[in-house]
Amino acid sequence: MNVAKSQNGSPQARGRELAKQGRELFSSCGSVKAAARELMNRHRDLPSIQAFRYSAGLSQDQAAIRYNEVAGNQTTLGGTTINAWESWARTRGASGVGSPPSFASLLILAKAYGLGPHGTACESIFAGDLVQEAYEKLAPEDQLALKAAGDYAPAVAASDSVHLRSAVVDGSRATDNAVGKDFNLVVPTIDHGNPAICVFSLPNPNPGQLLDLTWNTFGFGVQRLMRQIKSLGRRLDADICIGINEAGLVMATFLASAQFNRCSIGYLRCNRVRNEITFAAESHYPESVEAPVIVICDFEVKHADVVGLVARELRERYPGAELYFAVFGAMTKGNSLEVQSFDDLTGATIMQAARFEAVFIAATMSPPGIEPPLELR
Repeated sequence: MNVAKSQNGSPQARGRELAKQGRELFSSCGSVKAAARELMNRHRDLPSIQAFRYSAGLSQDQAAIRYNEVAGNQTTLGGTTINAWESWARTRGASGVGSPPSFASLLILAKAYGLGPHGTACESIFAGDLVQEAYEKLAPEDQLALKAAGDYAPAVAASDSVHLRSAVVDGSRATDNAVGKDFNLVVPTIDHGNPAICVFSLPNPNPGQLLDLTWNTFGFGVQRLMRQIKSLGRRLDADICIGINEAGLVMATFLASAQFNRCSIGYLRCNRVRNEITFAAESHYPESVEAPVIVICDFEVKHADVVGLVARELRERYPGAELYFAVFGAMTKGNSLEVQSFDDLTGATIMQAARFEAVFIAATMSPPGIEPPLELR
């Protein structure tokens, strides 16, 4: 692509070209955040707040309408305000050019752009990401609010007198995974509960090879499981979170701490000998109340009936237990990751036979599967 040519044209022509690129990037990776990052890599002078709008497929007027909708139509923001914010960011807060968005406005705008081009996605976007190049030009109160909300951590500038480098593990420089589209999936759930969960797809750029996940993607999936649990239809208070193998244990630790008020944590280490699966002596079954509520955490579900074996083991050890199942990745039967039905998952029959009270799934994946960060087993 000839970037110089697009920059030398009129502002309107360049805007149309950037909007086109933003839509194409979102279509290819299914993520507003990933599309905005690539758009900024291609056009270094493009402010992040504008890149996110292009990646969300919105004009300034459409962005204003979406903003008002997210605010419950209690605001009457216009496209001129969006333009003022972008002008301010483009000039890095130069005096007299545009005006900075407030902390509250950034929160609403981040949610608006996270809905994607069609307003149906539910991607989590940090408010601080929208003003990353002009953060220090915000009002001190707004800077502090972003920090307190955990939405921004000031980066060290490349010009600072420190040695900057990328983190390298095993000699490879891994970029963050491209997260695919969000879609709703109807899953088994409790009586009168909410059966529709918002799942994201994990496209594999190298078919036939395991997809190595980054910590960002892993954390994003755990957050998605937390959101599904909160949207169950009633409060879920777990007595125990049990992780299957090390990756499941990490998931159980996060959920127990953040979602279930630091409930007890269990661990089931599965050993496979030929075609049989047994539980190692290192497995841990915490003491609990009678008929406890147990959330089982597993990294992925494919063809093997590991969860069925786990469910039978736990029901024997904890009579009358209510079992819930939270899995990071579920493999699909066909080529499409945006499945239309729960039955389109390879492990659907296995999960149904386990008779879980409810099932939570962060993402769908294609064969041969996904690999957790640092190869947790």
